[in-house]
Amino acid sequence: MITPTEDPPVSPATGRPLTKRGQLTRRRLLEAAEQVFADLGYHEASIVKITEHAGVALGTFYLYFDSKQSIFEALVVDLNSRVRHSMSEAMAGAADRIEAERRGFEGFFRFTAQHPALYRVVREAEFVSPAMLKLHYERIVDGYRAGLAAAQRDGEVASELDTEVVAWALMGAGELIGMRYLLWETDAEGRPPAEIDPAVLDGMTAFITRALRPDTTTSPTTTSPTTKEGAAG
Repeated sequence: MITPTEDPPVSPATGRPLTKRGQLTRRRLLEAAEQVFADLGYHEASIVKITEHAGVALGTFYLYFDSKQSIFEALVVDLNSRVRHSMSEAMAGAADRIEAERRGFEGFFRFTAQHPALYRVVREAEFVSPAMLKLHYERIVDGYRAGLAAAQRDGEVASELDTEVVAWALMGAGELIGMRYLLWETDAEGRPPAEIDPAVLDGMTAFITRALRPDTTTSPTTTSPTTKEGAAG
């Protein structure tokens, strides 16, 4: 199993950090793996198919990865890093937590529309590399929880909520909504949408708003029938 890290990659063949050119070749291999694993699944995919798709020699593959599983695990880490970047970039400058939530999910859905392989790769990780599956979700939740906790301290999220539970719940909701309205939704020619329907995003934002915001309403004072009659008289 690869060591989970976002530091500059090291060649497994030489043990040295990759050059700029080497990093570009590694990126080509990862992009090819994303397509091959998405099209064929892990078990039908092969190193030969990946190198053919990337346009590199078979022997070159082993300068960057030592097995099919190692490039699969590297792809999980890579997709995770990029989807989190897409979400963080979208959330930048949000006025409050609710706007940050909407923007963050816009970033997630935009990435998912452009990289539908994310779903298949992550789901296959459950069987191919369970540790990578756990890493993928935990990295998203860690950042998510920190943002929710900060908003909670600012009074934008209800104080009684457990931010870890909320983070897992919202991540799960976003994943399933993306599956339903991006992966399963197709036009007459079988093509998925390029972006999520704004009405779906509106509905999700309304749900999140109700779930997260502190309840500032106060219970109305109960008036007895006698009091009402006295007031009316």
